[in-house]
Amino acid sequence: MKQSPLHQRHLEEGGKLVPFAGWEMPIQYAGIVAEHNAVRDAVGVFDISHMGEILVSGEGAEEGLNRVLTNQVSRLSDGEGQYTLMLQENGGVIDDLILYRLAEDSFFLVVNASRVEEDYEWLTKHLGGDIEVRNESDAWGALAVQGPGTGDLWEKISPSVSLPERNGILRPREDLILCRTGYTGEDGFELFAPAAQIESWWDRIREAGATACGLGARDTLRLEKGYPLNGNDLDRIHTPLEAGLGFFVDLEKDGGFIGSEKLIEQKASGPTHRLVALRMTKKGPPPRHGYEVRDETGEISIGTLSSGSLSPILGQGIGMAYLETRYAKVGTSLSLMIRDRRYPIEVIKKPFC
Repeated sequence: MKQSPLHQRHLEEGGKLVPFAGWEMPIQYAGIVAEHNAVRDAVGVFDISHMGEILVSGEGAEEGLNRVLTNQVSRLSDGEGQYTLMLQENGGVIDDLILYRLAEDSFFLVVNASRVEEDYEWLTKHLGGDIEVRNESDAWGALAVQGPGTGDLWEKISPSVSLPERNGILRPREDLILCRTGYTGEDGFELFAPAAQIESWWDRIREAGATACGLGARDTLRLEKGYPLNGNDLDRIHTPLEAGLGFFVDLEKDGGFIGSEKLIEQKASGPTHRLVALRMTKKGPPPRHGYEVRDETGEISIGTLSSGSLSPILGQGIGMAYLETRYAKVGTSLSLMIRDRRYPIEVIKKPFC
């Protein structure tokens, strides 16, 4: 497995390391609930050095990216970013990612750790002409700082450089990239620096008061907001329309994009399945990925959880699952099987809280 450039820091701070997407990464330090609450109430810092960074540049880069991504690239001005997806011809999801425009013909893509090589190969295959695609993932270390205390923390450590606006990107110098997005529903930013420098940034951010947070809290935080996880809630079988991500899909692009024909057909006929939010209505063990969902009687199997956990804020079990549209209406009562016992759940509107 690969190790983060912050591997030694994780060991020194008592991080519990686990395999994740080919990397050895911390799942928690003080505890998932404490870290979760630190992000909701103050500010936390996550090591996201496992994420991938791909640069696309050259004449025709915008047009090329428009053909392989679902969102409308031309909407981006220099210094702006957008959430978008990369699809197979059948409309299934290869990856969901953030695309930033650095300059007219220069783009910075932040992709999921488990999809770096595949994304790079897909882009290289489908972007032609003078477009250059560079996988710079091994060169960068990365941190995500999240929470309502984000602005105050940054002012402490770097008062001479302002953070970009929401969904923006700023490159104040060659060895620093700042992005203002996030995966927790809170204010925050991502910091990219050469791998050899990321320890210094981690130390400065920790000394300024950020709580060290692991993948466990990152998962509960994103799930509370109904954000999908690639490989769980997004896969090659289901389309962005089924996942409820139609807002990030522009089906009116000139020339379309890879997978658009399938999505146009699906929109016309209506998806047969939808990714729905589910909440346990009685106390029970935490729901987990792969647990079986049944109808209200508990007699008919209708799906499995793509994600599941105990919400620290709600104190309830929550999860998501792809279900036939007849079961997907908000307020529908269903059942969840946990260790051969049936627990009542209901379909609710996202986000959970």
